[in-house]
Amino acid sequence: MADHLEASVTLPSDPASVSAARTYVVGTLAEWGLSADTDVSDTIRLIVSELATNVVQHTLGQSPTFTVDLALDRDEHLRIGVTDSHPRFPKRLPAAVQQDNGRGMVIIRWLAAECGGRLEVRPTREGGKTVSVELPWTPRTEQHPATPRPKGRR
Repeated sequence: MADHLEASVTLPSDPASVSAARTYVVGTLAEWGLSADTDVSDTIRLIVSELATNVVQHTLGQSPTFTVDLALDRDEHLRIGVTDSHPRFPKRLPAAVQQDNGRGMVIIRWLAAECGGRLEVRPTREGGKTVSVELPWTPRTEQHPATPRPKGRR
């Protein structure tokens, strides 16, 4: 595989774009060798859902679009970044028992850590921000419906 692969899509800050972002990321990663039926793929799908949902819900119309960037470096690290033009950084909210939202960044940070990765938020030159997750690249791992091998093959 190449030393560096990149892919990017820009979507409107609309609820329908959350699904579009997930589909784009899973499709791109499948092209890069990560099967869609792995635990890692499920984790990435959830991370992208949370990041895209945060943009749609929390930019308050001040970011008409958001961009999802993927970068794979030397078959070792995958970076998933979601960039919007809203200047406010995400805030960690107290996790009240009755609270229905506000836990997205906690979930993303936990998922990244569980995979051996990390979460980073940084400003853009244009005044917005990028929330990115860097994960170790582990293509073709742990398929969760066990795939039986044909008899007579190893």
